[in-house]
Amino acid sequence: MLNILVTGSNGQLGSELKFLSKDKKDKFFFKDRETLDITHEDAIRKFVEGNNVDVIINCAAYTAVDKAQTDEESADAINHQAVKFLAQISKEKNIKLIHISTDYVFDGTNHKPYKEDDATVPKSVYGKTKLAGEKALQAVNPKNSIIIRTSWVYSSFGANFVKTMLTLSKDREELSVVYDQVGTPTYARDLAKAILKIVSKVENKNVEIYHYSNEGVLSWYDFAKEIMKMAKRACTIHPIESFEYPTPAPRPHFSILNKSKIKKDFNIEIPFYKDSLDECLKVLGERR
Repeated sequence: MLNILVTGSNGQLGSELKFLSKDKKDKFFFKDRETLDITHEDAIRKFVEGNNVDVIINCAAYTAVDKAQTDEESADAINHQAVKFLAQISKEKNIKLIHISTDYVFDGTNHKPYKEDDATVPKSVYGKTKLAGEKALQAVNPKNSIIIRTSWVYSSFGANFVKTMLTLSKDREELSVVYDQVGTPTYARDLAKAILKIVSKVENKNVEIYHYSNEGVLSWYDFAKEIMKMAKRACTIHPIESFEYPTPAPRPHFSILNKSKIKKDFNIEIPFYKDSLDECLKVLGERR
């Protein structure tokens, strides 16, 4: 039995891990910023030592992409400095570390799915701080540690694109959604299942990077259309370009991740995005 610390436990991924942990024999410690401040190294070390932690799954992140543009200090503390602390303690205590990162470390100008070793050129403060966290982890290089980059995360928990579309479509007959940003959604429950399968199999001397999202390729516009179709909402979705919906932080126009490495190394089967969306909508009570 493993003692597993999950940070960011109230986020989408952390909540899904909490839901799935009910069927596991391992002992889980679910912590959020109120119960364990990972921006303080001593707090992490004290908790890890006091609870004989074997594995850390770091789901904690500053994910307010637009707010980060003017709040770089806070974003850096969580996305970068805290990761360095987790890496240092993992190395000291010989703890496995699974750290969650993002497609925003790329600039979104590729024309084929991003591989783990493709050049990272983040365009936003969020992306830059997440990349800084990756590099800090790699510099400390605790063994049995991996980075999983993911994209377009949604869940029945927390705030996300799927739930926003469902909420807006209740009161509006029409919505406009960008069509020139292409990627693949990730159902957080699928990623959580993959992580729980990986935990016992992680065994590497140097930090390894993996990509995970659901299968399929589409734009945000396509995704919104599919949500309306599956949920049987009579809301018309109009395609617009990104410049028609300006945001403080630039978004990658191309966020398709190559997932062959994680499938090969851990024998993982990744669901098609429509199947996962259907499952999530059923959990939300939107599929009958």
